[in-house]
Amino acid sequence: MRHRTTRFKSMPVALRELEPFIKCGAHLETGKPFKQFGDLRSRELLANWLICAAINSEHDAKEQMEFHSDPIGGDGIIVDSKTNETWSTEHVLVPMPRSNATSDVEASIVKAVDGKQKKGGAAYASGKTLVVFLNSGGGEWKPNRVAKNLPAHDFGTVWVVGLCSAEDGEYVYGVANLHVEGGNAPTWVIHIAKDFTSWRVRRVQ
Repeated sequence: MRHRTTRFKSMPVALRELEPFIKCGAHLETGKPFKQFGDLRSRELLANWLICAAINSEHDAKEQMEFHSDPIGGDGIIVDSKTNETWSTEHVLVPMPRSNATSDVEASIVKAVDGKQKKGGAAYASGKTLVVFLNSGGGEWKPNRVAKNLPAHDFGTVWVVGLCSAEDGEYVYGVANLHVEGGNAPTWVIHIAKDFTSWRVRRVQ
């Protein structure tokens, strides 16, 4: 990249720095941006970390995919350190449902993508990676079905990351790329260890 960016020293270092925000769902929704990281929010940093963890699990190199701040105002850049290929990301939040509300997760994802597309049309979306962050542990959804029901959009691809469970100090996140390959949208489950020093990734489809 030609511009100066900020990144964590490594994926494990990033996870330790993100620990207090992972434990605080409210901060993921409303926390202030971090000036030292290009005004990215905790949820944007976490989502980019999760995507890198998922993709890295497909490669021998544990740190092939990195995430950086975006010097031109986006929500972070994902970089392939081997090829120097870059993906500029835009993020959108699907917040935790209020206690007295029911939540249709799949409809919320579709609505979020449609809203981002309408924000600026092709000029805004073209060439960018859209990341939908689900900040709730409830509601089952099917990546393949959502991928097929996405509205027309100009983003290069759409990822969805979301909390699956938080029990006994272990946080489990789902990561899906809504680009159907061979009939399936690539999907992973990431288990973050209780001490936040390690994680394991399982490809589910």
